[in-house]
Amino acid sequence: MTDYFFASSCALALLLSTAAFSQTVPAGFPVLEESLRRQQLLGVEELKDFSFGLRPIVKLKQNRFTSLDDTLPIKEKKVHLELLPVLSTTVYNSNRPYGWGNFSMMNSVGIQSLLSPGVYGNLLFLKFQFRPEYIASQNKRYQGFKDSFDDQIINNRFRLWNFGDSPERFSKDYNSFAWWGQSYISLNAGPIELGASTQNIWWGPGQFNALIFSNNARGMKHLYLRTSRPANIFIGKLESEIIVGRAEDSGILPSQNQFLNQAYARPFSGDWRYVSGINILFQPVFLPGFFLGFSRTFQQYNDMVEKSFRGRFPIFESFQKKKLFTNENSVEYDGNEQDQQAALSIRYFNSKANVELYAEYGRRDHSYDWREFILNPEHARAYLFGFSKFIKTSKENVFYQVRGEIVHQQESINRYIRYEFLNSFNASWHTHYQVRGFSNEGQSMGVGIGVGGNVQMLEFSRIYKLNKVGLLIQRLENQQDFYYGSLAGNADKKPWVDFSAGLLWDHQWDRFIVSSKAQVIQGNNYQWENSSGSTADFPQGKKLWTFSSTLSLIYQLHP
Repeated sequence: MTDYFFASSCALALLLSTAAFSQTVPAGFPVLEESLRRQQLLGVEELKDFSFGLRPIVKLKQNRFTSLDDTLPIKEKKVHLELLPVLSTTVYNSNRPYGWGNFSMMNSVGIQSLLSPGVYGNLLFLKFQFRPEYIASQNKRYQGFKDSFDDQIINNRFRLWNFGDSPERFSKDYNSFAWWGQSYISLNAGPIELGASTQNIWWGPGQFNALIFSNNARGMKHLYLRTSRPANIFIGKLESEIIVGRAEDSGILPSQNQFLNQAYARPFSGDWRYVSGINILFQPVFLPGFFLGFSRTFQQYNDMVEKSFRGRFPIFESFQKKKLFTNENSVEYDGNEQDQQAALSIRYFNSKANVELYAEYGRRDHSYDWREFILNPEHARAYLFGFSKFIKTSKENVFYQVRGEIVHQQESINRYIRYEFLNSFNASWHTHYQVRGFSNEGQSMGVGIGVGGNVQMLEFSRIYKLNKVGLLIQRLENQQDFYYGSLAGNADKKPWVDFSAGLLWDHQWDRFIVSSKAQVIQGNNYQWENSSGSTADFPQGKKLWTFSSTLSLIYQLHP
């Protein structure tokens, strides 16, 4: 523990000696990104054209977050250099991994800390940001999936593991490491930006989750071409991004039980995955506050990539396997070992009512033709929807916030009716039988709640500028595809569902911001245990109580 106290002391010393204000707010950055979104709903004019479906948000005032009007997009200076706000985040999980959306931090048990300082600069049309991330983790062992199930159930569990990359516990290589983090370098011309980056990107309108890209995994190395701000195209405002990147497998076999790994785990290929993607968001000129979004990604092991434009940018291929007016396949996707995901999103906000509504619907796996897509849209799909509402009070800058979100990844019942041959878990979101999961370094790049999981979240809070006191309630259904494909017929086995309640507290003291969350989780039927499997760790065989907390410290200098 001495090492962790020492690391925390160093982090605090850095917090007290450096920082300033970032030109780019990293996707999912504590307090500050949420503040920007709140400002938009409260009617700040300069933010009205941002969809929040393409993040990080760039080009912001060089000023502290002291009031609701201090963080607005403006024109940058031609020559500029500044230190960035230092972020220090510490996560604690008492006896099992819990939580998601923590940048390069791995899902683990015990204490885990992230430290991220940085520097930003621009010279005419050249812009760069160096914001590395240093991770230190205890990464303790814990009770995972047990070997007491019969062979068929264990085999089914490993089929989902083998179609993805989500190890129960990371190796010692992940206990302490440094990474480029939220760094990039780019060339800029008006609203167009071309660059290379290891930043997390966030596609989609979600506040807590995203179907395609979020801040749940370590940022992927990628090249990008994007709009740095909404571009006026006369019929409305456009935001867009095209990326090509390199995603890495973790190389870690999934179970903590090495005997099970030897018997059931599928070895990794050793190759990396080539990822290409496109994201487009449009706000019609006649519908202010309304945004339509579309995103699409492909991934493929690099050795299988065709060295041509079509091979490098399959995102521009047709959406059906069957060519129009012929009986030929447009691309032999299964033979090329490609995996596709596509999503549509909508978001609407009204600053007079201080409310926003949004939804995102995604699908992986090509339809054979448009008829099959129309008749069977629920195949291999996932969706989310959410809202925010602010209630003003008689006190200036004080209001109440209610926001919620639902994410559903569990496969539709039609899988068992129309696709009986897929009962072996070939269609779960973020999985693929050839290209494994849509992940980087062992964590999902999109939804972070686990394969086949569903979650419902509701937050009530009181807001004053950047200060917040609130309550967060969550219900998380774990690995539903595995449960209903393997255990639902067993009367002794019930779904593994986590109920949690947490306190939220954010506060600003001049240049110093604290963001904290403390949750108590009741894991009902944890790892699908029942009374016959009672142990010293689980004396009743059904419930596991867990404490999880997150503490983020942000420090910035006066302008």
